Amino acid sequence: MFFVQVARLEDPEGAGRQSLLLVGGSPSGRGVVTSASYECRAFGVRSGMPTAQALRLCPKATVVPVSRAGCSRKSRAINDTLQQLAPVVQAASIDEFYLDLSGTERLFAEDLTTTARRIRERVLAETEISVSIGGGTGRVVAKLAVRRAKPAGVLIVPPGEEELFVRSHELRDLPGVGPAFAEELKRRGLVRVEDALRVERSWLRAWLGEGRGDWLWHRMRGIDSSAVVAGEPRKSVSSERTFSRDLNEDQAVERELLRLCVSASAGLRDADLRARTVTVKLRDSDFTTRTSAHTLPDPVETDHAVFAVALSLLRELREKRRAPVRLLGVGLSGLVDRDAPSQLGLFPGAGPAESDRDRTLARVVDDLRERFGRGAVLPGRVLEE
Repeated sequence: MFFVQVARLEDPEGAGRQSLLLVGGSPSGRGVVTSASYECRAFGVRSGMPTAQALRLCPKATVVPVSRAGCSRKSRAINDTLQQLAPVVQAASIDEFYLDLSGTERLFAEDLTTTARRIRERVLAETEISVSIGGGTGRVVAKLAVRRAKPAGVLIVPPGEEELFVRSHELRDLPGVGPAFAEELKRRGLVRVEDALRVERSWLRAWLGEGRGDWLWHRMRGIDSSAVVAGEPRKSVSSERTFSRDLNEDQAVERELLRLCVSASAGLRDADLRARTVTVKLRDSDFTTRTSAHTLPDPVETDHAVFAVALSLLRELREKRRAPVRLLGVGLSGLVDRDAPSQLGLFPGAGPAESDRDRTLARVVDDLRERFGRGAVLPGRVLEE
């Protein structure tokens, strides 16, 4: 509901007045649902569903785009508030945070449920965002608990009751068990955690492999030793777009690719990062999704350097299969801090080198966009249309 709440706060007279609200995609039915109000979910609408399908299930729904700037502002506000309330805070995503409250029992002189409710009330008061909180002795149990706490509630699993709590779930509910893994387990007759708990560990290892077998054995008992790490480094920056109509002309597709490179590289610089790996994602009109990636010897941050790599990847993908483009995306990974040492231009042809002047110019443009709007300065090629 984070995205729905932000949409309503950003447009109180429009989205704010709609009970049936879809965030993501477009009114024409293109794209996918990022988030749906609870009223829409009653019709069977879910996140990740094509917007066209969601509108067939709930035809009276209003569709609004994701406010990326608004979501980023609210996410930072939530994080800032949580930093005041917990000794260790880890942002798992834009709308999910882990808190480690170990050692605070005496400080707060209250049980964990009371602490969680106090945190929930404080976040709501300071950010206008209503959150749900789940708690337990480990991350897996806490993540399962927060799902049960929704909407806008608190659920704490007491120490010693982890296995009993996890037992009440289906295997597909466990964090890390994706659709393919769940289907593999189902073929073995394992659907609920309770079913799998009857299977000997040795059999799980024989069926799934030693690593996955041990992992599942621990997970379905609520055993999780992963720590909450403050300031965990960001792993990727990306930008993608589903078009209102399929694009077929190379010039149009490449123009949109440049737009995405401008957006993604700006996000990179905003976080004071550079990227070594550029990935292009292509979804054809028949929903076939393809990706291609290239890793550079030195990290980059400027629009033109990212676009040079992305354009080459896009052309390779289009040569292999010519089809109208429904969705296009650019991802940047292999991230390093901006101040990390690098060597540029030592090996001609190894990659698109950036000079200090290129990087300075890119950040000057960022400043102009921040002062006068995102469209204040754009590459000429984007304006050709």
